[in-house]
Amino acid sequence: MIVVTAPTSTIGSQLLDRLLDGGAEVRVIARDPSRIRPEVRDRVEVVRGSHGDADVVNSAFDGAEAVFWLAPPNDRTDDLRSVYLDFVAPALAAFTKRGVSRVVGVSALGRGTPWAANAGHVTYSLEMDDRIAAGGVAYRALTMPSFMDNLLGQVGALRNGMFFSPIPGDLRLPTCATRDIAAVAARELLDDGWTGFEEVPVLGPEDLSNEDQARILTEVLGRPIRFQHVPMDAFRESLVAQAGMSEAVARGMAEMMAAKAAGLDSAEPRTPRTTTPTTFRTWCEQVLVPALG
Repeated sequence: MIVVTAPTSTIGSQLLDRLLDGGAEVRVIARDPSRIRPEVRDRVEVVRGSHGDADVVNSAFDGAEAVFWLAPPNDRTDDLRSVYLDFVAPALAAFTKRGVSRVVGVSALGRGTPWAANAGHVTYSLEMDDRIAAGGVAYRALTMPSFMDNLLGQVGALRNGMFFSPIPGDLRLPTCATRDIAAVAARELLDDGWTGFEEVPVLGPEDLSNEDQARILTEVLGRPIRFQHVPMDAFRESLVAQAGMSEAVARGMAEMMAAKAAGLDSAEPRTPRTTTPTTFRTWCEQVLVPALG
């Protein structure tokens, strides 16, 4: 039995398809099971509730061999630390109590770099990894750079011919597609032969700058797309004023982006194992274009 948390998230929903195609017996934890596609919902066992609730995770993890762990976002919290460390606490106890053997979690790059200690969401994500691993369960932390899919949050701007970021336009960084994260997660969850703690980087196929992405977007969409750099303070303020985030979350996002701009995502060497197949061009053609309508 494999338990999938956040099954309606972008990563979780794609992971479900892969696990079911692989013949796995799957149980999901969902606040609102109606958001799971009916053809998938009929093939999984559903535990209703939050995976931050002790009663829910103790029920869901009963008899489970492996768990996919994804801390859900909380853009209105006044304590970013709680999103990762307080939320995972009931699951840590349940992993041991219910005898879960393996956990695969979504995390971030940057461990051991000078920037990891003040990188907002990344800092607490890495601390969450440490706590899961310290509990004795075998753990694979999928460590990622920024997602290609984050551009879906700028559909309106792209329709007007531009996109924004506080990352300098000429800085080349890895970027990955959520479909590839789901594929790696499925590979690890379906493999019962590993033990201990290990980070599994998911780096996409190549490093690209925002200017590189603007060029590819222009070619794919057939019209000019311009990258606009945004100063970090303006970026943070826009997250509060326009995206409705709390000051704490917006500050964490700004700290994370500043760390990425300084080199957080560049320290991990690219190898055949860390390189995943979906190119930015392919992602634009198959995911972004349909979203733009």
